[in-house]
Amino acid sequence: MNRGYFCSMLKHTLLKAAEAGAAELQRFFNGSFSISNKEGINNLVTEADHAAEKAIMGVIQADYPDHYILSEESGEHIQDSSYKWIIDPIDGTVNFANGIPICCVSIGVERAGKMLMGAVYNPIMNELFFAQKGFGATLNNKRIHVSDKTEVIKSCLVTGFPYTYLDEPNGPIQVFEKLIRKGVPVRRLGSAAIDLCWVAAGRFDGFYEHKLQAWDSAAGFLMVEEAGGKVTDFNGDYYSPYQPHLLATNGKIHDELLRIINGGLF
Repeated sequence: MNRGYFCSMLKHTLLKAAEAGAAELQRFFNGSFSISNKEGINNLVTEADHAAEKAIMGVIQADYPDHYILSEESGEHIQDSSYKWIIDPIDGTVNFANGIPICCVSIGVERAGKMLMGAVYNPIMNELFFAQKGFGATLNNKRIHVSDKTEVIKSCLVTGFPYTYLDEPNGPIQVFEKLIRKGVPVRRLGSAAIDLCWVAAGRFDGFYEHKLQAWDSAAGFLMVEEAGGKVTDFNGDYYSPYQPHLLATNGKIHDELLRIINGGLF
């Protein structure tokens, strides 16, 4: 099969799966649903998460029954395939459970260990982000680009805090304090996938977080790269969604923000 045709079919399935999950998110939003708790205080999972996951996986498995799937709620569905779908059925579940419209479906598609495509869909705000390796990133089918700020002091940043606090040097609270004491605006939206997409769209100049899972960042980090930004771990090395630390910026403030995160003077 022609590779271009296969990629177009893969994109079709990806967007169809994102729409199926988003329909469940929208159906339950501001309604009544059951809520339970995972490890850590306020690390929620809802009836809607499970419904969205089922809808997403149903679409993927109908089109590609032999593909590997990693999903936040049901874990690994192992297949002997070079393709892996990495799913967060609802990223921003606490927001979702409280009727805050900063929540989304996030799906990344990996081929042979490299991220190939990603979709992040927030149906409440009617924002569908899509990226394909080498083809750029879009918001509702319009190309997006990162910002052009060149100094951290003039930047608007976003971060998140883990449910289980990491007591380590230069941890999330220490870095946050260092930045806000200098007057840098640092937001905390509660959805890493949206944080990354908003960096890609130029709304934020940078995003950092100390403890993420693959499903939090798989689609979003590709979005930043394809919008012209830079994504690394906290060593400044190639980013893998299978390790916890992430720094995503417009590229122009990356080295300075990396130094601050690692304990450098500001």
